[in-house]
Amino acid sequence: MKRAVRGLLALLALGLVGWLAAAGRDEPPYRNLHGGDIEKPFMEVLRWRLSRESAPLPDPPLPAAQPQLDAPLPNLTWIGHATMLLRLPGLTLITDPQFSERASPFSFAGPKRAYPPGVALSALPKVDVVLISHNHYDHLDVASVQALAAQPGGAPLFVVPLGLKAWFADLGITNVVELGWWQSRTVNGAEIVLTPAHHWSARGVFDRRQTLWGGFAVFSGGLRLLYTGDTGYADDFKDIRADFANRGPFDLALIPVGCYEPRGFMQDQHVNPADAVRIFQDLGARRAVGVHWGTFADLCDEPLDQAPKDLAVARQAAGLPEVAFSVMRRGETRAIE
Repeated sequence: MKRAVRGLLALLALGLVGWLAAAGRDEPPYRNLHGGDIEKPFMEVLRWRLSRESAPLPDPPLPAAQPQLDAPLPNLTWIGHATMLLRLPGLTLITDPQFSERASPFSFAGPKRAYPPGVALSALPKVDVVLISHNHYDHLDVASVQALAAQPGGAPLFVVPLGLKAWFADLGITNVVELGWWQSRTVNGAEIVLTPAHHWSARGVFDRRQTLWGGFAVFSGGLRLLYTGDTGYADDFKDIRADFANRGPFDLALIPVGCYEPRGFMQDQHVNPADAVRIFQDLGARRAVGVHWGTFADLCDEPLDQAPKDLAVARQAAGLPEVAFSVMRRGETRAIE
């Protein structure tokens, strides 16, 4: 109860400051390609937070697996939420590293981790590239990026959307490359392209849509990979398929499948499993793995174990086998075919 009260007071404080600042705020510079800029009035957020009931944690707990970090390359390991370790020949990448106890600006309130990361920060192999899709707290975590910047053997390259380089500089992290949509950077022979997504950005009340958001396509040694980042359903993924059509289909797509309830509040910014299957079909990818689920309690309203159940229903409705679009256990390592 005390935790809920503290969280509500923090939300009220943020909302008051945001309301006071709104009159002088400039028009945000970044917009979704296919319309539908996501604007959630503070009162709408407050109504949701006041009316919601926290879903109980899964019983038994969601299963974990022992990571196999020495498995033959290429492979991927799901660490939790949207954090995926990708080990390719000559290149190790990690998406949206979040290893902290909370996905929140506060240490005392906000979505709390229900399970430890599938791989501890201290157990990670040397990371060459960190891919940051946008600046929300469940995707861009201060302690996690600081730890990666201080890893033995030197800091990785942080590849980020436009506007985030200054945020990293304030932390003393300078090995950063900013990209706009469709711009690319080549690292160790791998081409990394920032792709569009239907979402938004903010870390506080003054910076809504002041930095860009997106996903990443990675082309390395014949492999074609895509991490969509957070997104609502839009035609961006048909665009991505068309833009890269001459390269052949993606071998693997990492697509969010969780944090979709309440649907009326979340649908324009987070896909549900049925929409995730539509994205998979729009991309024409060979395989997909669901991310952005099963990690942080109270981030959204559906139970932490609901996404795989709804994905199974959506997959069956689309006539897809489980191998086409599946989820992984926390810590599981899987070959990239």
